[in-house]
Amino acid sequence: MLLANISRMWGNWAEPLPMLGFVLGGLGLLILVAWSIYWKGLALWKASKDHNKVWFVVFLLVNTLGILEILYLYVFTRRKHK
Repeated sequence: MLLANISRMWGNWAEPLPMLGFVLGGLGLLILVAWSIYWKGLALWKASKDHNKVWFVVFLLVNTLGILEILYLYVFTRRKHK
């Protein structure tokens, strides 16, 4: 019904608008997945390198879209100065 009203008001160019939302939603989901994989991989690597088994298991089981991983990397671990 809404699409019919939009088409009547704006003409035929408005018909692909629902497909555009679907494509942009898929692209957003892909970006979130890539973001999460990047931070999870970095945190898992750091936790295994520092022999933190508990953190490693937490990162494997909990998905927080990178928030917990970023906190671990920048707050819970301290950089070693050479």
